[in-house]
Amino acid sequence: DVQLQASGGGLAQAGDSLRLSCAASGFTFDDYDIGWIRQAPGKEPEGISCIGGGSEFYADSVKGRFTISRDNAKNTVYLQMNSLKPEDTAVYYCATGVLSTFGSSWYLNTDSGSWGQGTLVTVSS
Repeated sequence: DVQLQASGGGLAQAGDSLRLSCAASGFTFDDYDIGWIRQAPGKEPEGISCIGGGSEFYADSVKGRFTISRDNAKNTVYLQMNSLKPEDTAVYYCATGVLSTFGSSWYLNTDSGSWGQGTLVTVSS
């Protein structure tokens, strides 16, 4: 049974840092592409980062501020978030999926993947 458990969210001030964790179980972790998707209030979900095939990918909105990494020995993916902005306020989900790349663009198709339950990040100005 595939399970993903996101944690590490909370309340931060602009400029602060937070690190999110996504603990996985029930599948061969290092075979999978895993991404972080966030959904701000009243907005569509936004794929912000993905790690797969030995590479990391970022949305323009977080590039240079967020860093994704994985520890296969711990079956965990991390999202280090620095220089937080109020517009980073959202529920953050981790999910498995199929990563596609098109030049410098990328897309994580989570249709056949699994999602964690989400962790709320609130950034105040």
